[in-house]
Amino acid sequence: MVRVTPTHRRAVLRTGAKIAAGGALAAGCGTGHAARPSVSAAPMPSSAHPPAGPRAYPGRPAQITHGPRNRPQVALTFHGQGDPALARALLDTAEQRGARLTVLAVGTWLDQHPDLARRILDGGHDLGNHTQRHIGVNTLPEAEARREITDCAARLKRLTGSIGTWFRPSRAPAASPLVARLARAAGYPHVLSYDVDSLDYTRPGAAAVTREVLAGVRNGSVVSLHFGYPDTVAALPDVLTELGRRGLRAVTTTELLS
Repeated sequence: MVRVTPTHRRAVLRTGAKIAAGGALAAGCGTGHAARPSVSAAPMPSSAHPPAGPRAYPGRPAQITHGPRNRPQVALTFHGQGDPALARALLDTAEQRGARLTVLAVGTWLDQHPDLARRILDGGHDLGNHTQRHIGVNTLPEAEARREITDCAARLKRLTGSIGTWFRPSRAPAASPLVARLARAAGYPHVLSYDVDSLDYTRPGAAAVTREVLAGVRNGSVVSLHFGYPDTVAALPDVLTELGRRGLRAVTTTELLS
């Protein structure tokens, strides 16, 4: 049984104090959240090299829930929203442990924190599209659902030179047929789902997040996690330690499927 150490608890309490001063946490995909007004995103520096865009994986379904089951790799995927200090803490922890993540960013979050797009890519992580406003995209009329996808893609393109490597629908584990079609039209051959849900957005405590991930993870798993929650920051070191003990590497989704 893994556990959250006192050191981890002290770290998350320090981070929580920053959040109290800066505003409430963003909600996860399982709860409602009113997006803050967007601001103009800074364009990609001319010296930056655009990352690779989406690619098709022949033989893979339109909606991908996991990678190959015969290789000891997993993808830790994060819904990108919430306090930027928590995002940086998660990225730092992953990089210190040699892990690489997949971040599906919300467009309004990129508007508010445009530097994080380049920070994610510079750390060797995947960066993708999690809609513009993080609302229930599957429930929207076609024109509005299209805008949710293309507006976020435009932010990513402006900030990085690419529309991102993956698309994941907001407020749902899988895309409706309409949203999957709109994503393909926007340039995303696959929708990225997952087979392990950490339930971290329910704020169950770091130990519960750790148990939930480790109870379901196996070769090829794609795990759903979130930026914006101290429990997730506190859980990540123990999750990575136990994955290593089991011989599992945390890689980007692109590497998982390559």
